Amino acid sequence: MRSAALLLAYSLKRVRALTITTGLLLAALQLVLIFVAGSIQSSGGFDQLSALLPPFARQLLGPSAATFMSFSGIVCLGYFDLAVMIALIALAVTLATTPASEVEIGFMDLILARPLARHWIITRTIVLTALVSAALLALMVGGTWAGLQMFAPAGVPWPSARLVNSLAINVGMLTLCWGGVAMAIGAASSRRSVAGGATGLLALATYLLDYVARLWQPAEKVAWLSPFRYYNPFDLIIGNPLPIKNLVVLGAIAVAGFAAAYVLFARRDISH
Repeated sequence: MRSAALLLAYSLKRVRALTITTGLLLAALQLVLIFVAGSIQSSGGFDQLSALLPPFARQLLGPSAATFMSFSGIVCLGYFDLAVMIALIALAVTLATTPASEVEIGFMDLILARPLARHWIITRTIVLTALVSAALLALMVGGTWAGLQMFAPAGVPWPSARLVNSLAINVGMLTLCWGGVAMAIGAASSRRSVAGGATGLLALATYLLDYVARLWQPAEKVAWLSPFRYYNPFDLIIGNPLPIKNLVVLGAIAVAGFAAAYVLFARRDISH
């Protein structure tokens, strides 16, 4: 147990600069979005932006289009912006494939030269991925409330704490879901690039599946296969509660990936 704790501390130390930098950038993005939203609100530009929204975007957003083109909608944009989602998922995949990297560089031989059971390697990786993901989202949420305090125009309704927390929890579960998938693939791989690339291609394919299904009705039949189907921030923005089903599905995928990682890593040959 002590060796596992030391390994976790070492892993956290290795990624602290990346975590802090990414977290501060995400928090800064929230500040910028709120500053921009405040400027648009003060100039009365949201009505003009809504009129300029193209038809395909209105179809994609559905009833949430009007709510999205508002101060509250822009404030929440960071929690479902594609670039932010890519950053969170990419970092989770990088952390989840840590065992593959350690096997690749030969560091795993040094780790297992100590009296440390293999399952602790996967447990360390799960805790590492979950802690870093939670820290990033905490910085985003902190940036949101700090930005509202500094830049929100007087008298403008703020997004509710329930909405912000629901968006953060849902995107956090989506991130952890892909961390579980990457961990399962990485547990059977000897190269981080292979595990990360395979996970990235799978994420891209399922994202495109969800995107097409929202625009093309026949694709709805297989859209349930995409984890992105269980993160729909537009429903949250228009006031719907966070569906427990979405959290359960994403959590189940993550747990299945973690379980597969334990089994695959325990049975594999890691001789370097």
